[in-house]
Amino acid sequence: MPENTAGEPDEATGDATGGSPAGPEQQTPPPRPPGEPEAAADLPAAPAQAAGQHAGGAGAGPPPGWDPKAWQAYQVRRQRAKSGAWSVMPLAWAEAARPAPAGPVPTAVLLAAAAAGLASGLFLGDGLGLGLLLAVVPAAVGAYLAARAARRRARPWSVAWAVGCVALLAVPALRDADWPSTLALLAAVLLGALALHGSRTWPGVLLSPFGFADSTVLGIRWAWSGLRSRGSGVDRARWLPVVKAAAVALVLLVLFGTLFASADAAFAGLLDGFTPEISLGDGPVRLVLFLLGAVLALAAARAAVAPSRWDRIRIAPGKARSRVEWALPLIVLDLLFAGFNAVQLAVLFGGYDKVLQSTGLSYAEYARQGFWQLLWATLLTLAVIAIALRWAPRSGAGDRRFVRVVLGTLCVLTLVVVASALRRMDLYVDAYGLTRLRVSVAAMELWLGLVIVLIMAAGVFGTRWLPRAFAAGAAAAVLAFGLLSPDGMVAEKNAARFEQTGKLDLAYFQSLSADAVPALDRLPEPRRSCALRGINNDLSSRGQVPWYAMSLGEYRARRIFRERPVRASYEVCRTLGTFHSRIE
Repeated sequence: MPENTAGEPDEATGDATGGSPAGPEQQTPPPRPPGEPEAAADLPAAPAQAAGQHAGGAGAGPPPGWDPKAWQAYQVRRQRAKSGAWSVMPLAWAEAARPAPAGPVPTAVLLAAAAAGLASGLFLGDGLGLGLLLAVVPAAVGAYLAARAARRRARPWSVAWAVGCVALLAVPALRDADWPSTLALLAAVLLGALALHGSRTWPGVLLSPFGFADSTVLGIRWAWSGLRSRGSGVDRARWLPVVKAAAVALVLLVLFGTLFASADAAFAGLLDGFTPEISLGDGPVRLVLFLLGAVLALAAARAAVAPSRWDRIRIAPGKARSRVEWALPLIVLDLLFAGFNAVQLAVLFGGYDKVLQSTGLSYAEYARQGFWQLLWATLLTLAVIAIALRWAPRSGAGDRRFVRVVLGTLCVLTLVVVASALRRMDLYVDAYGLTRLRVSVAAMELWLGLVIVLIMAAGVFGTRWLPRAFAAGAAAAVLAFGLLSPDGMVAEKNAARFEQTGKLDLAYFQSLSADAVPALDRLPEPRRSCALRGINNDLSSRGQVPWYAMSLGEYRARRIFRERPVRASYEVCRTLGTFHSRIE
């Protein structure tokens, strides 16, 4: 069978060709499924090998390689597009972005999906850690092989998204804390979807992760039809020798590995550390993980062959308003921001003592009172900017300059608000120490400031790149948040504060993860043992963790506890006292 060909999205228009199985000798682009065409000229053409009869004939048969049902559905959608029956309602978005039918599934893709399922069942049953990367690598290889068989070229942005996705998946292998790992997994899903679907507009960036749902169903059907078809390239002569060789290799490994493990205790210990422990009780869980890994690998490969085209969704801009109607509320808001920022600058240069005396607030109350309000003010400002852009006047170059000046002023003033909020948080941390909540909201405020800077840059250089820059900025912030180890930062800051003030909230450290152990290990005894007691008990309750499920943070903590065990008793720790500090 000839290879499947699939076009790539054009960087200028965002359109793409679908995946029709044309032979290598036929270079006519295959049809793409209709999205939201503006005119009949934007409709895809039929394959050249169909001799023109498939261009509009509903009674004609499908071209070679097309499933009859898929061809019939394609024709219906094409006729609807010609008649202008498409709507821009949310219910029609999935239909507009629906991927094209795919050609035969390559044998290598099926083997990669099986490998991904096997790795998921073996390495993810005990936790994440390095096992997550081991399970994702076969799926990524399968997607690459599927795209290569479909003749999809790798775009620079797609390569960048794929590299970022792998980097984010490395966070659970480095950090023991669950919250940065969870954020990294969510961001990895976004970047993986962008790498597969090649989205560049706001609907594409925001809706790309939902394409996995469609690709999962299509991937299962794609693999099943390939396995059932004798002419799909998955014949026994090709895959049966591979299966036999793998089975023989497995039998030899088990047989001789058992003999060598019985002959040498050191080798047995090495095998115990590197091979997963599987029991009958884990069977159902391992089976579910195997199926989940294989299905997700097939979904990724199916999306790599013929991705969903969320960029075809067109959202009409709002009705343009007059300058007075549009600008008056924003100018009033600019003046309010300017007045607030003037007060903040006066406080900065005049000192906080005078303000505290006039307001009657304490040092911490003043910092805590304003931070959350300023955080919400920043979020609401972004919403105001988005709405204002939708209804902005746009009759000419003068209107565009006017919009840039008004919104640019609002962005600059908002950056001052962001700086004021971060300054208040810094004051509060100096007074009461750093916590998970405080480092999280400070990171959130920093990221909002980055978004405002990107909006300002888009006003100068254009908005075409803004959706992808927004996604890249969010993923970079999540990656930096995980690599910097927030639990380690909390422990480091509080340990340094103890050296300066002698105050330490020992009770709070019981909730931290193993990432905090290196910093807390530098505390003097018995405070060191009291600070590490909760983390030590948590690691002890986990028992022996295999190498593929252990993060680097947990490995370091276990090594420290082996070298310097926790010795202080609970009674000793209770007599030391605590100094609680929380944002209410």
